Amino acid sequence: MLIAISTRIGWLAFSGGLDRAAAQSIIEAVGLLAAAVVALQIAETIFEEEVIRDADISAPTRVRRFLSRFFVVIIVALAIEGLVATFRALHENPAQLPYAASILVAVGVLLAAWGLFIYLNRSAEELEPEAMADAKREDQKLK
Repeated sequence: MLIAISTRIGWLAFSGGLDRAAAQSIIEAVGLLAAAVVALQIAETIFEEEVIRDADISAPTRVRRFLSRFFVVIIVALAIEGLVATFRALHENPAQLPYAASILVAVGVLLAAWGLFIYLNRSAEELEPEAMADAKREDQKLK
């Protein structure tokens, strides 16, 4: 539904003329597309982990992979949303710029937290090499 709405907004902006209002509408459509991609990617991740792989989520390798896929989607979507909010604030209400900046700062914090998680999780994976072998075997189900 979000894809259909963003397509309609983008098409109306494109067919209505190429001016500042059209640019704002296209930026809004990109933001909606980002939200749609987030929803689809999270649904795909959960489906693959729970249905196709029937994975044991308690293994460190599986947790790292699941959270990494989740964080990639969230961080990219928030970064796009932060850029959309920045453009909107610049053109409509500059008083909203601190809020847009806070979204981008949050993206940076999430990215750093994700990196720390992966760094700390590596030692747990080294203690359980059989979990990595199990995860690789589960990946064969997807091919």
